[in-house]
Amino acid sequence: MDHTLRLYKKQRLCSPTAIEALFARSPECHSALAYPLRAVWRHGSERRSDAPLAFVIVVPKRRLRHAVDRVLMRRRVRESFRLNHARYALPPGSRTDIAFVYVASCTEPYAAVERAMTKLLSKVHPTDTPDQ
Repeated sequence: MDHTLRLYKKQRLCSPTAIEALFARSPECHSALAYPLRAVWRHGSERRSDAPLAFVIVVPKRRLRHAVDRVLMRRRVRESFRLNHARYALPPGSRTDIAFVYVASCTEPYAAVERAMTKLLSKVHPTDTPDQ
């Protein structure tokens, strides 16, 4: 079993202050859109976790009214991140916080979510190319 495909608790962005800093309109925060996802990231963040990449997934109730749909899309986004984040390695010693915001107003198929995820992960570190 490949352990790089696992998601660990330390990769989860839980701190309210770190999440607020991520969504603050500051020059160190970057954003990109690949429908149906929007990514907001911040390099060089200070947090307790030693994970190089910490993430949070946001599926607004305003977009998807039913909890079942929000949970479904959160699972699809998490699975596409789990399968693709190892292909875009971070430089040693760097730390990045990233938020994935679901922007579609209806549920999207997994293929569309995965396509958007690979585009967004390549934008977070544009100099890195995915391993084939």
